Amino acid sequence: MTHVVAVLALSDVIGYDLAIPSMVFGAAGPGRYDVRICGVDAKPVRTYEAGYSLLLDHGPEALAEADTVIIPGTRIHGPRYDGVLPAEVGEALALIRPGTRIMSICTGAFVLGAAGLLNGRPATTHWAHVREFRRLYPDVLLDEEVLFVDDGDVLTSAGLAAGIDLCLHVVRNDHGSEVANHAARYCVVPSWRDGGQRQFIERPMPEIGEASTASTRAWALERLGQELALETMAGHARMSVRTFSRRFRAETGVSPGKWLLQQRLERARHLLESTDLAVDRVATESGLGTAASLRQHLRTTLGVSPLGYRKAFRPPS
Repeated sequence: MTHVVAVLALSDVIGYDLAIPSMVFGAAGPGRYDVRICGVDAKPVRTYEAGYSLLLDHGPEALAEADTVIIPGTRIHGPRYDGVLPAEVGEALALIRPGTRIMSICTGAFVLGAAGLLNGRPATTHWAHVREFRRLYPDVLLDEEVLFVDDGDVLTSAGLAAGIDLCLHVVRNDHGSEVANHAARYCVVPSWRDGGQRQFIERPMPEIGEASTASTRAWALERLGQELALETMAGHARMSVRTFSRRFRAETGVSPGKWLLQQRLERARHLLESTDLAVDRVATESGLGTAASLRQHLRTTLGVSPLGYRKAFRPPS
């Protein structure tokens, strides 16, 4: 059945955030998602400093029909500045059925905070608004470092492009890496950035005259099944280990070791979905070594075994 996604636009909505769900979920392919942009009433919804307002096709009744509800970034006054949920927003959110997946992009987390949906739970928002969020919602376990947080039925993301990462993460969990990779290619964005990656990358572009680690990362992706020691990667980049590690983290937000593990897990997931390779062969091809190692990493990151993952995410014959 088609999964209904209701995106609640609240004035003054961040236009970039509002466009993300329709683009990403729409790119997952026909019949998978039905994205409906809705408001709390029939009034036009203002965008924040974008110079236009929106007439929406759906009202709050879309929330009652949704399997997933998303709150994009907003400058709505009560949740953003007073920690108070406006009555009309509270009435709209009350229409959401129990068990519905709820997500926020950027400062949409302020609305979830004001509704009490994040109390005692891990969450994130845009790093620039962390101090104000903590003042208003001290009971939330806020992590300003990460791109997004998946806490089961409630998911939150940092600003702007991190909303794309979160939506792709959801597509991947719903339909597997092939569908998520297709959506990412259509949107011309990276297919996967780990949610635990830092929001603020110190230096995504190297200084003029400085070498980047980008070519070494591309080289390593072609050799995930081989042993790739830190010294080997630094040697390929023609840098000392210390310089390579420093620049790698500055450009990606993670250490070389963590990045390599992320890529190997992604490769293993792809092989489990798209091939009939035995689990130990998948572990070897992805560079994770043994079936036991693959099993441990999948259970730690996803809570499933390799065979369980294959059964859940491999498309039917």
